[in-house]
Amino acid sequence: MHIIAGSLKGQRLVTPRGHRTRPTADQVRIALMDTLMPRLPGARFLDLFAGAGGVGLEALSRGAARAVFVEQDAGAVTALQLNVATLRVKSATRVLRADAGRALNRLAAEGERFELIFLDPPYDAGLVEKTLARLGDGALTTADTIVVAQHFTKRPPPDILGTLAAFRTRRFGETTLTFFRPGAYDAQVPGGNPIG
Repeated sequence: MHIIAGSLKGQRLVTPRGHRTRPTADQVRIALMDTLMPRLPGARFLDLFAGAGGVGLEALSRGAARAVFVEQDAGAVTALQLNVATLRVKSATRVLRADAGRALNRLAAEGERFELIFLDPPYDAGLVEKTLARLGDGALTTADTIVVAQHFTKRPPPDILGTLAAFRTRRFGETTLTFFRPGAYDAQVPGGNPIG
């Protein structure tokens, strides 16, 4: 795995051994970042179920100001920390080794807010809906936050979870990205260019 574009383009990433985590495929990462590109410069990015950090590090490479990574697996966290060190982006990152629920509670208690949030939990654990519902309480989002869930195509999440409403999907065979925003968000980004 490597960084696809931006200031860190071409840099190789270490991935954990074994099959406990599932790296986001390059095709999916490219589509995700291309869709989010108008919003990436200066953004605070939350990468949940981050694995070795490929998505959040790609966001930093493309202009995000800060990335917070949440991952529970020890091997994945070790790989993630090595990637952060190798890419020399420690000052722009934070790594939390915790399950997503605990990490979200901690970040909310600290008053953190994110413009962009990505989650790619294990497909078979019901964590997509559970995590989106937690994010839908609004504690970690702003009025124009974009939340993107990667999930099994045959198991789409509900269209509305708390304050979050689905507004776009991108399908890649058995994998789909579903994009959410707060219900009051009008899909406009600075400069008037819509996402959606």
